[in-house]
Amino acid sequence: MNTQVSMKLQGFRATFGSDVLASVVVFLVALPLCMGVAIASGVPPTAGLITGIIGGIVVGAFAGSPLQVSGPAAGLTVLVWQLVQHHGMAMLGVIVLLAGCIQLLAGLLKLGQWFRAVSPAVIHGMLAGIGVLIFASQFHVMLDKKPIGSGIQNFSGIPQALMDTFSSDTTSVQALCIGLLSIALIVLWNLYAPTKLKVLPAPLVAVLVSVWVAAALHLKIKYIPDLLANPADINNIWTVIQYPTLENLKRALDPDILTAAVSVAFIASAETLLSASAVDQLHQGVRTKYDKELASQGAGNIICGFLGVLPMTGVIVRSTANVEAGGKTRISAILHGVWLLLFATVLPFTLSYIPVASLAAVLVFTGYKLAYPKAVPGLLKFGKSEVAIYIVTIVMIVASNLLEGVLIGLGLSLLKLLQAFSHMNIQWDEDIVENRVHLHLKGAATLIRLPKLAATLDEVRPGAEVHIHFEHLDYIDHACLDLLSNWEKQHMLTGGSLQIEWEELSSKFHQRRTGAQKKLALSNV
Repeated sequence: MNTQVSMKLQGFRATFGSDVLASVVVFLVALPLCMGVAIASGVPPTAGLITGIIGGIVVGAFAGSPLQVSGPAAGLTVLVWQLVQHHGMAMLGVIVLLAGCIQLLAGLLKLGQWFRAVSPAVIHGMLAGIGVLIFASQFHVMLDKKPIGSGIQNFSGIPQALMDTFSSDTTSVQALCIGLLSIALIVLWNLYAPTKLKVLPAPLVAVLVSVWVAAALHLKIKYIPDLLANPADINNIWTVIQYPTLENLKRALDPDILTAAVSVAFIASAETLLSASAVDQLHQGVRTKYDKELASQGAGNIICGFLGVLPMTGVIVRSTANVEAGGKTRISAILHGVWLLLFATVLPFTLSYIPVASLAAVLVFTGYKLAYPKAVPGLLKFGKSEVAIYIVTIVMIVASNLLEGVLIGLGLSLLKLLQAFSHMNIQWDEDIVENRVHLHLKGAATLIRLPKLAATLDEVRPGAEVHIHFEHLDYIDHACLDLLSNWEKQHMLTGGSLQIEWEELSSKFHQRRTGAQKKLALSNV
C-alpha cells in the first residue's frame, strides 16, 4: 500500500510542473471565450465565467477524459439564445438542470457510446450550421447592435446593418473598427507570432490590444458593464446567479421545457464526446471513458442549472491548448478553473475595460472557422450522399432551428442506412455453351431483397453450373444464406451445381461463412 502511494506521489511530482504551465495557457484561452460565448448566448458575460469555473474545478476532477477541458461552448450558443428569448433567464437554469440530470442518467446507464453513434455528416453539419448562426448574430453585436432575430434574418440583415453603420452611426463604425482589428490580430498572431510567444492565445492578444486601443482613443463604444442590468455588478460576478424557484421547478414537466432539456442534453453530449474522441488522437496517455465523461458533464450541468448559468460541454479549442501546452493529468483542467475563480474574485474590475465588439469579433472568427466547409473532402470519400446530408443539415439549422436541423439530418442518415440495407444489384453473366452462370452480388443481401435473389435463382436453367461472387457485397444475412442452401439442394436434383466464392467474403462475414459452409456440407450428405 505504501509503495502504491509512493509511486502516485512520484508521478504527481513528475507531472505537476507541466500541468501548472498548461493550466495557465488554458486559462488564458478560456477567459475571452467564456465571456464571448455568454454574450453570444444572450446572458451576462459573468455567467460564462461561472460555467468555466465549474467546468474546470468540478468536471475536471471527475472527467472520464482527463485532458479534456469543459466550459461554455460555441456549439450551444444559438440554442441557449433561443431558450433565453422564449423562456427567460429564470427558466434557463431549470432547463440546464434537467439536461444535466439526463446526461448523468445516460452516463450511469452506460449510454455514452450511443451518443457517439451520430453520423459524422450530421455532427459536422451541426457545427457548421452553428458557425453560420454565430457569425450572423455576432456580426451585429460587433457593430454594437443587437441581433435581429432568426438565423436567416441575421444573415440577410448584415448588408443593411453595414449601410446604416457607415451612413450615420459613428459609434457603430468605431465598434466595427475594433472588431476588424481583433480579427486581424487573431489571424496575424496565428500566422506570424514567434514560437516562444505563441503560448499566448490569439484571442487573448486581440482582446488585450483592443482594450488598449479603445482606452487610448477614448472610444464611445459598448463595454462589458453595458450588458449588465446593473453595471455595478461587474465587481461581483456572483450577482448573476439565479437559483430555481419552486414555481419554475413546477414547469419542468411542460412539454416545451422537456424538449428544450433533451435538446441541450443531446447536443452537449454529442459535442463533448466528439471532442473527447478528438483529444484522444492528440496524445498517448489515458483513453477516454465515455460513460464517466458523460456522467461528469451531467453533474457539472446540474450545478450550472442550479446556479442559473450557462450549460457546458467538453471544448476542443481549450482541450487542444491543454495537450499542446504539455498537460499530463486532470490537474491542468482543474487548475484552469482555479485561475478563472481567482480572476473573477480578485480582478473583476478589469472586465469594465473590455469592448463588447472585441469579444463579438472573437465569436465571429470562431463562427467562420466552424462554418468553413473543411469537412467536405473527408465526407466525399464516403459518397456524395454524406455531403448532401451535411448540406441539408446546415440549411435546415439556419432556416428553422438547431433541433429541427439536427433531427432532419439524423432522419436522412437513417434513410440512407435503410437504403444501404435494402439495395442489392445482381449482375447475370451466362455462358450458354458451357452451361455456366456467374452471379455477381453487390450491395446488401438481406431479408428485404430475398425475393429478388430468389427470382433470379429461379431463372437459372436446370443442370447449369452456377457461381456466386461476393466481392462487392457489403452484407448478407441468415435468410439469404438459407435460401442459397435450400436452392442448392433443389438445383442438384436437376444435375446442376452451385459454387460459392467464399474466399471473396470479407473477414466480417467469417462466422456466417463458416456456419453456412457447414450447413451446405451437411445438406450434401
